Amino acid sequence: QVQLVESGGGLVQAGGSLTLSCTVSGHTFNTYTYTMGWFRQAPGKEREFVGAIRWSDAITYYSVSVKGRFTIARDNAKNTVYLQMNSLKPEETAVYVCAARNRGSFTRWPQWEHDYDYWGQGTQVTVSS
Repeated sequence: QVQLVESGGGLVQAGGSLTLSCTVSGHTFNTYTYTMGWFRQAPGKEREFVGAIRWSDAITYYSVSVKGRFTIARDNAKNTVYLQMNSLKPEETAVYVCAARNRGSFTRWPQWEHDYDYWGQGTQVTVSS
C-alpha cells in the first residue's frame, strides 16, 4: 500500500505564491513506475486536474488553466512531489489533492481520476481577493 500526505496549504492573497508538498510512503513504492498528479476541488465543483509529473524522468504536464504559473517537481531523496503555485487567483481556492499512479508507461497523460490508484487527503488552499 502507498500513502500520500499533502502539506503546505494555507491562506494567500491574490497574486501570491504557495508551495504544496506530497510525501509518498509505502514499501511498494517504485519511483520508476509512478506518475504523480495534482488535482483540486472547489466547493460545489467537480475535481479538476492541475498537472502531473512522471517520476522516472521528471517530465511534467499541466492543465491549460495553470500552465506557466504552476510548476511540479520531485525530490527523489525525500520521496516528495511539490506543486509551486504563482500568481494565484481567488477562483483557485480549493482543496488540492495529490494522487499516484502505478501503471508504468502511458500513451496519453493521465489526467482523470480513474487514471490514478492512490489519493491523499488533500490540503486547503484559500486565495483571498
